[in-house]
Amino acid sequence: MSDMAGAAQRPLSPHLQIYRPMLTMMMSIVHRITGVALYFGTALLVIWLVAVASTTTSFDAVNGLYGSWIGLIVMVGYSWALIHHLLGGLRHFVWDTGAGFGPEARELLAKLTIGGSITLTVLLWIVIFLVKG
Repeated sequence: MSDMAGAAQRPLSPHLQIYRPMLTMMMSIVHRITGVALYFGTALLVIWLVAVASTTTSFDAVNGLYGSWIGLIVMVGYSWALIHHLLGGLRHFVWDTGAGFGPEARELLAKLTIGGSITLTVLLWIVIFLVKG
């Protein structure tokens, strides 16, 4: 019994209710989420590639689904996740060199990752729609 009373008085490990959310902490969580999203997006890419290699009917069906408004939303989301995850990986590469660990540099790299992923995604889709006509 004394062991249980002693265990209850021990300090608890820090957790999300104690930590103040920081931009770099949120970026770490989003990096993991985009990594998981890339698995599902890559499955969609494989489905499209199989449709290309299959019949015209299956290709038209997949293209019709992916070209619908909900399909375009998914494709824009997938491309953003891909670009965001890439830029997050580059941010980690910078850290692997030993640079960018200061408070200002960490915040700047996080903001550049967010801004860069949004900007590059918008530019990508502008180019896609311009080429598509």
